[in-house]
Amino acid sequence: MRIATWNVNSVRARGERIAAWLQRSDVDVAAVQETKCRDDQFPTELFTDLGYEVAHHGLSQWNGVAVLSRVGLTDVQFGFPGQPGWGEPEAPEARALGATCGGVRVWSLYVPNGREIDDPHYSYKLRWLEALRAYGAECLDEDPRAQMALCGDFNVAPQDDDVWDMAEFEGKTHVTKPERDAFTSVVDAGFAEVVRPFAPGPGVYTYWDYKQLSFPKRKGMRIDFVLASPALASRVSGAMVDREERKGKGASDHAPVMVDLDGGADQESAAADAAGLGGA
Repeated sequence: MRIATWNVNSVRARGERIAAWLQRSDVDVAAVQETKCRDDQFPTELFTDLGYEVAHHGLSQWNGVAVLSRVGLTDVQFGFPGQPGWGEPEAPEARALGATCGGVRVWSLYVPNGREIDDPHYSYKLRWLEALRAYGAECLDEDPRAQMALCGDFNVAPQDDDVWDMAEFEGKTHVTKPERDAFTSVVDAGFAEVVRPFAPGPGVYTYWDYKQLSFPKRKGMRIDFVLASPALASRVSGAMVDREERKGKGASDHAPVMVDLDGGADQESAAADAAGLGGA
């Protein structure tokens, strides 16, 4: 099974391009972020015509997350327990959507940007990541064999080689210690970053700003990830960043990230039971 995550930066502006990429890349499940539309504006038929089931969570022209699956799509969940909100009064934004696809619990996540270090959105971002860590840890405590993928735009570059020049980021978000610690805490809760071993840096990025010819100048950031539970991470056979999809007219400022899985969730569960790992 092939799982992908992609911040598309407007599904309505890039719908045809996304559909063509899904076919060309043979993706089974796509976690999509920054759809920038309400549910009634989402171009569902573009994807159902290709054999994908669609779940979308969008409240306005901002944010928005979706899961597209051709291997089943059940138990759709809008937001996760404890997810903080924004505004007065505080309300959850359309930044998290979970669904079970082919036996894997796939989350499409759009972590708040943070804006500036002294901006209220920065503390919101840290609270959001802490809530994600707590939820992920609870899921693994309840079921250590859970097949779970946290996919999305985390808006954090966790290592120095995840940006083109650390000097350019002095005093800016995405690379601060609190943000990196928050990202690491999700990993430490049991979710492995499964793409980097197959696509190590430096120079491997998933985002390039539209401004100042950032893409041809290779001024990018790695901020889009697939974090896998232990049971799912053991199935990963390959991964890549599709840098080619950042090229050309009408491209998103993010590139898709893909992960290939061997076997199936049911097979993994049966193997664990046969090995006596199923518990009481």
